[in-house]
Amino acid sequence: MTAMTRLAQTEGLTDIQREILSTVRDFVDKEILPVATELEHRDEYPAQIVEGLKELGVFGLMIPEEYGGLGESLLTYALTVEEIARGWMSVSGIINTHFIVAYMLKQHGTQEQKDYFLPKMAAGEIRGAFSMSEPALGSDVSAISSKGVRDGDDYVLNGQKMWLTNGGSSTLVAVLCRTDEGHPEGTAPHKSMTTFLVEKEAGFGEVRPGLTIPGKIDKMGYKGVDTTELIMDGLRIPADRVLGGQTGRGFYHMMDGVEVGRVNVAARGCGVAQRAFELGVSYAQQRHTFGKPIAQHQAIQFKLAEMATKVEAAHAMMVNAARKKDSGQRNDLEAGMAKYLASEYCKEVVEDAFRIHGGYGFSKEYEIERLYREAPMLLIGEGTAEIQKMIIGRRLLEEYRIQA
Repeated sequence: MTAMTRLAQTEGLTDIQREILSTVRDFVDKEILPVATELEHRDEYPAQIVEGLKELGVFGLMIPEEYGGLGESLLTYALTVEEIARGWMSVSGIINTHFIVAYMLKQHGTQEQKDYFLPKMAAGEIRGAFSMSEPALGSDVSAISSKGVRDGDDYVLNGQKMWLTNGGSSTLVAVLCRTDEGHPEGTAPHKSMTTFLVEKEAGFGEVRPGLTIPGKIDKMGYKGVDTTELIMDGLRIPADRVLGGQTGRGFYHMMDGVEVGRVNVAARGCGVAQRAFELGVSYAQQRHTFGKPIAQHQAIQFKLAEMATKVEAAHAMMVNAARKKDSGQRNDLEAGMAKYLASEYCKEVVEDAFRIHGGYGFSKEYEIERLYREAPMLLIGEGTAEIQKMIIGRRLLEEYRIQA
């Protein structure tokens, strides 16, 4: 199938950006698309694909050059994610959590933490994951019950975490815990949280004393990438592994990371929608009914028109949100809008492509069946659509407050 050329173009890219993106697109066409559906059906971790991405330097894309990374912008990263998600969304998840942790370290880490972790992360030797959610809470971060308590030169961590992407394969997890010491009674919950940098072995079971990764959660879609729980039972972490060196800043660290993560999820929605459009427009020209390709029926052309418009709109909003963050401005409104729109449009474009395929959409031999199971994750991950709308609504009321 020829790569789509017309839709979702980005104006004003540098030669380096264009070169990175065409290299990644080549890699997706040759190394990901041919094997993705088969690996996905087996729920198999794409080890070979990950090795290839390490060699391309993707794990160090936004890590500064002085730490061995490529020092690229959020825009370059988001466009790379869009290309990778077009191939297989799970692979973009493997990169996203790694990248959020690298970003949090770069922005908030102590010099020692940056010197120690970032070069190894740029090379893909240390692979990152981050952990906020818990079994009893999703988006309500203020209700976190995992605790870190000071004990001499260490903190002792106890609690249970949930929905940890890369839980098994990662070797560094940024874990958000409540730390009440030094904060008087009645301190707002978000001011008594701390991000701990927890190093561990890859794998499942007890991966270091006091830390257990029970196993993979079996999911409807978004397979291949491991999603796990994380159980801390008397886990000892040295005080120099508190992100940034001081407690009580964890909530802000995580929210900064998630803002970047939202642009990433928008980019994934864009990539999956592009692939669904490609599959739909191609199938519509091959499949004949009533003596002509179904692409010549007006009903199908209308569907294609709507799909393409949604692909284009989502891409434009995602690019705008990335550029805003790159220019040093606050982008939570734009990132929230892009994530909300891209994930909703992605679901709709995938569904239209699924309908174009008719009965074959249900066949596991057709790629659209996999996309149909993957798209819903984007409605939930990195903050549900409802949470995005709350954030967008609040920000709009701040911006448009009437002066009484």
